[in-house]
Amino acid sequence: MSILVQKFGGTSLSTPQARELVIGHVKRELNAGYQLVVVVSAMGRRGEPYATDTLLDWVAQNGDALPARERDLLLCCGEIISAATLCSLLESEGIRAIVLTGAQAGFVTDDQFGNARIKDVRPERVISELETHQVVIVTGFQGQAESGDFTTLGRGGSDTSATALGAALHAEIVDIYTDVNGILTADPRIVEDAKPLPVVSYAEICNMAQYGAKVIHPRAVEIAMQAHIPVRVRSTFSEDEGTLVTQPEGFKDVQLGFMDRYVTGIAYVSNVTQITVDCEGGGHNLQLQVFKAMAENSISVDFINVTPTGAVYTVFDFDSDRALTVLRELGFEPKALSGCAKVSVIGGGINGVPGIMAKIVESLSEQNIQILQSADSNTTIWVLVKKEDMVQALRALHTKFELHR
Repeated sequence: MSILVQKFGGTSLSTPQARELVIGHVKRELNAGYQLVVVVSAMGRRGEPYATDTLLDWVAQNGDALPARERDLLLCCGEIISAATLCSLLESEGIRAIVLTGAQAGFVTDDQFGNARIKDVRPERVISELETHQVVIVTGFQGQAESGDFTTLGRGGSDTSATALGAALHAEIVDIYTDVNGILTADPRIVEDAKPLPVVSYAEICNMAQYGAKVIHPRAVEIAMQAHIPVRVRSTFSEDEGTLVTQPEGFKDVQLGFMDRYVTGIAYVSNVTQITVDCEGGGHNLQLQVFKAMAENSISVDFINVTPTGAVYTVFDFDSDRALTVLRELGFEPKALSGCAKVSVIGGGINGVPGIMAKIVESLSEQNIQILQSADSNTTIWVLVKKEDMVQALRALHTKFELHR
């Protein structure tokens, strides 16, 4: 019998009505003959009583001095409440269910509290429980260090739990349920004519997730890609199958109607600062000094262009003052342009295709939008623009590449 992993996010579990829909999705897959493993997040979002951010706010209101280890212990409670609630609802419907914590499900992590990495998944207990239960419910976002301490996996941790467990169980597929109907060509809050994508490649969705799309965590996709396990991103509030994430050769199983597409979607990251460091004559080891200093001060850098005489890169706006201070202490005179946005044109078909960059430049020039910086990879071309131009840039590029059709 095939194993299916379902992951339900916080909004999918936050209300009685939403939880009824979750029960419906579980019943449908049981009737289809699957053995089910259900991974859950904490219920709701900030302000709702059991949400992760609500628990963090509670700590802030009560001394704000909880050590990282104990903070993880508290945060694990959110998923446990979700799992126990779902278990009760399933049992009331006559569906045999059991709850396992991340530790009981076999998630072994390092000891980086708050942002632990999965070292191993030992699914023997999950497999054993599937012999006597119709549904095994696993708390997402959490695991256990070799020391026995509870750990949490950081943002997107439940997605990562689901695909890692799917890989360990050799699941047929992993379904990620959210509050949107799959993956769209752009953020629908900005681009009103954004369209759902029936299928995307692992590489495409990794780039979309890393560069602005919030539907699924990039680490979760990387794990699924390494294990060659398909992922579907679906809506809890719909019966549609959403978006299939798979290898490009899997596209043949989906009726696309646009197999020759070059560009899949447009994503963005806002609130970044462009920093330019120049040194006449090049300077000895300038680039090494700059980026080593950023690393030593835990400042994340992106969009890096290195030249013989200097470097240009971006940091988040909230890190910009600290970055500039560090550079000045090294004797540099950096220039900074705050309030920028990184716009990404993503598509598995752009590699080696002439004219993609020309279209990007043409599209933005037609809107009098200045390109401050650019870079590219096999599946993505990035441009840096001023934040006030971001919305117009996204819409123009979406139209130029006919993603609205």
